[in-house]
Amino acid sequence: MTKYEYISLREKSEIKDLAAEWFHSKWGVPTEAYLECMDAYLCNETEYGWYLCLSGNQIIGGMGVIENDFHDRKDLTPNVCAVFTEEGYRGQGIAGNLLNMVVNDMKSKGISPIYLITDHIGFYEKYGWEFLCMVQGDGEPNMTRMYVHR
Repeated sequence: MTKYEYISLREKSEIKDLAAEWFHSKWGVPTEAYLECMDAYLCNETEYGWYLCLSGNQIIGGMGVIENDFHDRKDLTPNVCAVFTEEGYRGQGIAGNLLNMVVNDMKSKGISPIYLITDHIGFYEKYGWEFLCMVQGDGEPNMTRMYVHR
């Protein structure tokens, strides 16, 4: 069985540039936007962190926590964002482990509830997330599902 390493970016800040580029390659958000959020986290300006799953030196999964994940409900904050697991590693619990890591880290800092938006149905519920409402994505014509973890 392959052993994966789950970390917050504060544990391996030297891979910040690699992580920002990895997230950019998955979501198309500018690398600079990720770097700005990551720098704020690494400089302790925010507790909204970045979490990664590594296989050796390769990032195979990750997610972050930001103020708002591009939707109209600015009151529902903070948001888990950029959830991604490399296709060849899916179905092994990586995203679930990262979600649990994020929830536990945020709760340990007194940050609860937390939110996320997704079009997936049935996945997040397995990890204690509950459907909350529909939200309008910034510049998007369709509504998106908002989940909460309390």
